[in-house]
Amino acid sequence: MLGIAAAIAVFVVLVGLGVFFLYNSLPGQASAPSTATPPAAAEEAGEADDSVLYIKVVGEASDVLVRVPGGEVLTDATMTQGQFLSYDHEELDVTLGDPEAVEVYVNGELMDLSDAGEDYSFVAEAA
Repeated sequence: MLGIAAAIAVFVVLVGLGVFFLYNSLPGQASAPSTATPPAAAEEAGEADDSVLYIKVVGEASDVLVRVPGGEVLTDATMTQGQFLSYDHEELDVTLGDPEAVEVYVNGELMDLSDAGEDYSFVAEAA
């Protein structure tokens, strides 16, 4: 009798953990981007750090989706002015809701987004 109760308890715990990890793996469950102030050198020089991808919102707001190709969603959020994010992965798929509202640096180089339309997508690759 005690063995059956223990087995049921283990089963309930495993099902609970499974639901928890499944929920956290769904798109849109990524944590919000950092609101910390970027490094002083980036502010003064107008350049990002040496990350593969650095995005800073300079306009009002933009939807930002960053994910590892075919895999994990790293950011799926509406970022507001002053927020930034930085990632160092070999390759990243990026979609920007409003490219005019952001500055994007790939491998430390500012991207020209002047011709980019709404929901602009690109791949950032490590140099």
